[in-house]
Amino acid sequence: MKLKTVFFATPDIALESFKYFINSPDYEVEALVAQKAKPQNRGKKIVERNITKLAKNFGIKVFEPDKISKDEKVINELKKLNCDFFITFAFGQILSQEVIDIPKYATINLHASLLPEYRGANPISQAIMEGREQTGITTMKTSLGLDEGDICLQEKIDIKSDMNVIELMDIISKKSPALLDKTLKGLYNNTLKPTPQDNSKATYTKKLQKEQKIIDWNMSAFELHNKIRSMYKINTNHTTFNGKILKVLKTLPIEDNSSFLPSQTIKIDDEGIIVKCSDDAIKLITVKPEGKNEMKASDWARGARINTGDKFI
Repeated sequence: MKLKTVFFATPDIALESFKYFINSPDYEVEALVAQKAKPQNRGKKIVERNITKLAKNFGIKVFEPDKISKDEKVINELKKLNCDFFITFAFGQILSQEVIDIPKYATINLHASLLPEYRGANPISQAIMEGREQTGITTMKTSLGLDEGDICLQEKIDIKSDMNVIELMDIISKKSPALLDKTLKGLYNNTLKPTPQDNSKATYTKKLQKEQKIIDWNMSAFELHNKIRSMYKINTNHTTFNGKILKVLKTLPIEDNSSFLPSQTIKIDDEGIIVKCSDDAIKLITVKPEGKNEMKASDWARGARINTGDKFI
C-alpha cells in the first residue's frame, strides 16, 4: 500500500526530497502546498518556483495560499485528500492546529539543525556564522510552537572550516529524503517513538537583516570569515573601496601581529589581498566588484591599483 502524502515546501532546498517522494513506489504525492512566487530582480518579474514547476510536470495539484491557516477553501481541499502524512520542509508559513491534524498519522517537519538548537528561520547560516563544526537535520512532529515538536530522527553533518552556506544547503538537501522516508515508515509501522525536546537547551535564530551584509573590519578574522561564508551569495557581504562596492565571496583567516589598523591592506600576493581585522587578518580570495563579474581578488587588486596601507570602508 502506498502512503498518501501532501508536501508543503517552497525553496529549492526541498526539491530533492520532493523528487524522492514523487518517484518512490511507496508513496503517492497528492498535492504540493507552496508560497506564491514573488517579483524578482530589477524587472520585478514573477518567476515560477522550481518546486511548483516540478509538481505541475507530474500532474500534482498545487495550492498557493496567501495564508494557509486562514484559507478555508484550501483546508477543505486538503481534508478531501484523506492523506496519511503531511510533510513540511522550509514551507515558510505557520500551520494552524486544524491543518496539522488533517492527516491520519502525523504532520512531519524537517528542520535543518539538531533541535532544540537553532529553532527558527535561519539555522543553516547561523551554524556557520557561529563557527560550529557540526550541525544536522531533524525530523519532528509539527506542533504550534516554533520548532518545538517531538523529535523523530536526527542526522549529524560536519561543517568544514571553508564550507559556505550554499555548500551546506546542498548537503542538507541530499541527506533529507532518506531521513524523511525513514521517519514516515517508522511512524506508520509503529517502530519509531518520537521524544520530547529539552526546552531548556533551546536556542533561536532570526532572519538575516540587510545591515548585516556590511563588513565590519573591527570583527576578529575568525568571526568575519565565518560571517562571509554564512551569507555567501544569499546576502553577500560587501565593503567599499574608492567609493565603489566590493562584494567578498571567499576568504581565509590569517595569523598576523602587525601594527596595521583594521581595514588596512597588509599585503597583496597572487592568492589574494590580506586585510587587517581587530585581531589577526583575513585574506580576500574571491570578490565581485561593482558592475563586474566574480573574479580573483588578486586580479581585481591589480586593476584597482591597491597598495599596502590602503583602507577599505
